[in-house]
Formats: sequence, C-alpha cells, structure tokens
Amino acid sequence: MAKYKIYTILALLLMTIGFTIPVLGFHGMMGKIKQGEALPSYVYPLWNTYTSFHYKNHMVPKEVAGDLKKMIERRAEIGVPSLPVWSVSLEAPNYPKSAFPNGIPVYFHVDGYSGDVHEMNTINHYIGMYPMEHGGNLERSLVPYYLLLATLMMLAFLYYDGRGNSLLMVLPIIAPALFLSIFAGWLYWYGHNMQEWGAFKIKPFMPTVFGDGKVAQFTTHSYPSFGFWVMVAMSALSILALFSKRQHLRQNSPEAK
Repeated sequence: MAKYKIYTILALLLMTIGFTIPVLGFHGMMGKIKQGEALPSYVYPLWNTYTSFHYKNHMVPKEVAGDLKKMIERRAEIGVPSLPVWSVSLEAPNYPKSAFPNGIPVYFHVDGYSGDVHEMNTINHYIGMYPMEHGGNLERSLVPYYLLLATLMMLAFLYYDGRGNSLLMVLPIIAPALFLSIFAGWLYWYGHNMQEWGAFKIKPFMPTVFGDGKVAQFTTHSYPSFGFWVMVAMSALSILALFSKRQHLRQNSPEAK
C-alpha cells in the first residue's frame, strides 16, 4: 500500500473514532434528554464508553457518573461524549480548593460542553456574562456536516488522482486552526456582550484563549485538552498524506517512466 494511503487511513480513523462516531451518534440527544423523551438503545453504551475517561463531578457517585441511564434518572449534568478539545477552569474565592483543586472545570467540544457547566454559568451570571450554552450554536450545528463532508473527501483522496486532489484534504488539515479561531471568536463575543444582570459591572474584555488570566477577582486557566492533540495528529497525518501522494504521483507519472 502506498504511504499516502496509510497516512490518510490513520487520519480518517482518528477523526472517525474521536469525533465522527460520538458526534453523529449523540446528535440531537441533549434535546431529547431535556424533554424527557426516550433515547435509542445504542446511545447508552456509546455515552458510557466515551465518557469513561472524561472529567467526573466529585459530587456525583462513581457508579452513577459512568452510566447515562442513572445520570438521567438522577437529573445530573450531562455533557456530550465526543473528545474534549479545550479545557477552561476558573478559580473562585468562595469555592474550596479541596473540592476544586484546579478551579471549576469546563470542557469545550466541537459539538457542545462538559464538566461543571452549571457552576461556571453561576459565575458567568454573577459578572454579567451569558451562559455557556448561549454561544456557538450555529457553528456547532454545522459540525456533523463538516465531519461527513471531511470523511467523504478523505475517502475520495484515496482514489482520485486528478487535478485538485490535494484540496480533498483541506478540511482535516485546517481542523486545529479552525477550532482555535472559532473558540477565540466565542470568547471575544462573550467578553463583549456583557449584560446588566451582573452583581457588578466590568468593562468589555477579551478572555484568555491560552494560558492563565483574570476575570474580575477570578483566576482563569485555558489550555488544550486531549481532543485538540488528536486534531493536531489528524492534521499532521493529512499533511503527510498530501505530500506523500504528490511524490507518489510524480514517481509513477508517464514522464518519470
């Protein structure tokens, strides 16, 4: 098998396992859970498997935190099962270090959120920011189509050798940069749409995208989670596939022979 095919298949596997399966499998389920509707049987093992290595709230018993059915019965906070891409935590003076040693953690996914979103929204309300669920709805609604289109384009890249075949790898290559640009845009929007309901007024600001920062009297931490590194690996493999295929086509062209 040509090297470019190996690189492409590896990149496709990373995207499929890390994002496509959980995003498409859980698509629309949050709405069903909120409405109290029945979920398809496959959703439970899918969520249980993918969230087995996710952050678990210390207040939720372990036997409940890893079981979607029990989480629904308990009306616990449920996050999406796709790989978390970015981790943001906030240290609040009134939250004990013993309970939140690294601050209140929330995780940004390509299709939603996980972590202690309710606690973070309490802080957001206190300083006059919108709840997390208020932003990025259009972008997140497009993610399933992005993943399906990227999958089809990568499969086509394996077999199409004509003009413009390199363009078929654009979507997986730009994934990390695209997420970061959208994530920064979300943060800018939140920080520049302050509301009157806050306990005190703060000027519009740009939240820290990467590293440690401050919001009023709170300390924030914003760093990549393991889903981002999966994106980076997927992008790197896609770039390798692109250049490897160019070399393969040159070596097997009629002129080279």
